[in-house]
Amino acid sequence: MLYVRLPPLLEELHIAHGDGSFGRRLATIGRTDVLLIDDWGISPLNQSQRADLLEEMDDRVGSASSIITSQLPVKHWHEYLNDPTLADAILDRIVHNSHRIALQGPSMRDPETAKKKP
Repeated sequence: MLYVRLPPLLEELHIAHGDGSFGRRLATIGRTDVLLIDDWGISPLNQSQRADLLEEMDDRVGSASSIITSQLPVKHWHEYLNDPTLADAILDRIVHNSHRIALQGPSMRDPETAKKKP
């Protein structure tokens, strides 16, 4: 399992383009059984980041599991990706055979909530 926050992952992939390690890094992440991407939708994506995200998700389709956590509701993901063609392609790979779990309630990071745990 690999846990990554989306902004640092995309920055890492950007750097990998520059130093020639992009293909190797993409393959390494693609072989990970479970990829947990946190902070989806935190910051806008540029065209290169959307393309990298598509490559990563495409490598995982049918061969590995991905978990995405986000404060942004799923219904806004297409708009967040901000490119209709790439958004369709990325979301098709993510949503196909997916399970959605929408959590509700107070944050467990809130100290008052943590005190109330049974």
